[in-house]
Amino acid sequence: MKFLDHLEEWLIATLMALATCIIFVAVVHRYLAGLPIPGLQDWLIQINTSWAQELCIYMFVWMAKFGAAYGVRTGIHVGVDVLINRLSTPLRNKFIIFGLLAGALFTGIVGTLGASFVWEIGHTDQTSADLEVPMWIVYLAVPSGSYLMCFRFLQVMVQFIRTGHLPKHDHSHVEGLEQEGTQA
Repeated sequence: MKFLDHLEEWLIATLMALATCIIFVAVVHRYLAGLPIPGLQDWLIQINTSWAQELCIYMFVWMAKFGAAYGVRTGIHVGVDVLINRLSTPLRNKFIIFGLLAGALFTGIVGTLGASFVWEIGHTDQTSADLEVPMWIVYLAVPSGSYLMCFRFLQVMVQFIRTGHLPKHDHSHVEGLEQEGTQA
């Protein structure tokens, strides 16, 4: 399970870093190509960066799908649980399990519909406008991310049934920084 956790985190961080770098290069290129510097302007205009925006959009789609699964696993997703928390413990637990099962069912259905769509589009010659990559690769983010999110809902549900605890993200905690006096 640790391997999947690290792969998920590595993929999200890598996509975010690459997209940031690509957009930075494209913006700097656009700025420098607009400067009236003979030679530099002519050379930069010959470099085509029109693909950068399309690639970054696709990277952010993949990042968002896997980021949603990460959010389920770590408890980062925003939830409105004021009424649920006011219920008695046995009833509260039933509602939490129902909510986790509903999330798993929904993401499982989205994953299955996405897989069907990817299968259908995979039998066409449709490619993206600028990158000219097969569109089934782009759309593969939907079933991949949705099935991972479904798995994460089920994983959290099993953990909740075993321990009675949901993952909780502490927004005030910064990984790697220890409070004074609590260092090991």
